[in-house]
Amino acid sequence: MKKLLIIEDDTDIGDMLDINLRDEGYSVDIATDGLTGMKRLQAQSYDLLVLDLMLPGLDGLEICRQVRQMPHYQPIIIISAKSAEMQRVLGLELGADDYLSKPFSVPELIARIRALFRRIDALQRELQNQTGVLVCDDLRIDPVAHDVKLGGQTITLTAKEFELLLFFAKQPGKVFTRMALLDQVWGYSHDGYEHTVNSHINRLRSKIERNSAKPQFIQTVWGVGYKFTENGKE
Repeated sequence: MKKLLIIEDDTDIGDMLDINLRDEGYSVDIATDGLTGMKRLQAQSYDLLVLDLMLPGLDGLEICRQVRQMPHYQPIIIISAKSAEMQRVLGLELGADDYLSKPFSVPELIARIRALFRRIDALQRELQNQTGVLVCDDLRIDPVAHDVKLGGQTITLTAKEFELLLFFAKQPGKVFTRMALLDQVWGYSHDGYEHTVNSHINRLRSKIERNSAKPQFIQTVWGVGYKFTENGKE
């Protein structure tokens, strides 16, 4: 049984989600403030975090930031008021996997949860079937160990940065639009969130490129999108 943590200060929403998600067969814990929710995340492992942004004690953005600094990957779905557009964007850029605007329908949230679990399960199966290390020039990517080395030095990446790099490296020379990357790496393709891709690529370049102004590996195809080099050379 998958275990979910909901951090939501609106008790009506929390109770509604608790009832409906338990009916779907999930185990559910609820925290009504950010500090309590963060303590639970530090004390035990959850399969999914459903996170409100406007919380007392510790806001959702800070929780998202702290969760992404933890050693294990924690899937996150943000639920946020429509008026907090920039906060939702920041949440996605901090590593949230999906978002829903309030007010939202419970069936849609359940569908998003199922879709997220399907993507995670598919990625895990794919990684289990992979045994080879991807090598491009002096960049080495180990899909099983989630390890990246550049010139023999280990590069520390977030889970989403690693997933993005692996996606590129497995398809060298193929050009992807920002919307295609949102759809295939993030699992959604909403207009207006292409800058989420830009932010992640900029951070990834700052870690794997010797000169991010002249990228060797992840290259910009002007007017189209991005591609991973075919030979590791500029």
